[in-house]
Amino acid sequence: MPTNGFNPTKASVLVVEDTIELQNYLRLLLELDRYQVEVAGNGEEALQRMSNGCTPRVVLLDMQMPRMDGLETLRILRQLHPAAKVIMCSGVDDPDKIRQAILLGAQAYLIKPVQHLYLSAAIERCLGQGSGESDELTRSRMAAPALQLVYRPN
Repeated sequence: MPTNGFNPTKASVLVVEDTIELQNYLRLLLELDRYQVEVAGNGEEALQRMSNGCTPRVVLLDMQMPRMDGLETLRILRQLHPAAKVIMCSGVDDPDKIRQAILLGAQAYLIKPVQHLYLSAAIERCLGQGSGESDELTRSRMAAPALQLVYRPN
């Protein structure tokens, strides 16, 4: 079907998740929202992809992965790509881990099981930061605390 030059996809999202079923689930949710999705199975693979030119607008980063956990991946990602927008995702609702993620620069923290509405809201918020939003909205965001959003399922 011709699109007359209109690109129906929104932005690119890199999903960093070691569980295949969750990769597929998150990809499905994101594609339903018309995002272009790339997947990495662990932190090392994600960092390698980004070093090789993958430039997602948002990184959805699992907290618990083998070899390199989400916090270590976030720490290195911040050094290599300081402007990257990162949403942490974890099955563990641990206030200390959430605080660490915030201090390392995560824009949001999702608690698994991830709900579509929360995922969409977190990504839209990330994409809205630094994208020419109104001065009033920018000021209100700057006056807000460092975080951002923690989404917990009901």
